[in-house]
Amino acid sequence: MRGKAALVVGLVAGYVLGARAGRQRYEQIKAQAEKVWEQPVVQGQVEKVKALGVSALKSVPGVVWKGAKSVAQAASGSGTVQERAERAGRAAKRSADEVADVVEDAVDDGKQAEKSATSRARAAKSGSATSGS
Repeated sequence: MRGKAALVVGLVAGYVLGARAGRQRYEQIKAQAEKVWEQPVVQGQVEKVKALGVSALKSVPGVVWKGAKSVAQAASGSGTVQERAERAGRAAKRSADEVADVVEDAVDDGKQAEKSATSRARAAKSGSATSGS
């Protein structure tokens, strides 16, 4: 999805910069882009993505802190230096896996939100196409 968006932005930018019509055509394209951006459906999706990002970011520091405490406890326990280092290494591996799981869950949530947004956009588009006839 990111690649498609970048392609579209690149094509639009190339067209705008290369257009012979110049400033007038640029203003038309800019007005259309602003009109699309300001639509309630688009703004609703923007807010959902913001909320998803915030919730994902809020969960990561807690998991990292918990992991850091776990590693510190493992390193400060009893035993030889080698045993403590091995325990700390295992704790660090578990902590890294937990952080990766949280990030992966956030990415999965983002993909799910993108799919539902795409479905709603298609439904809205097909609804407007049939009502416009």
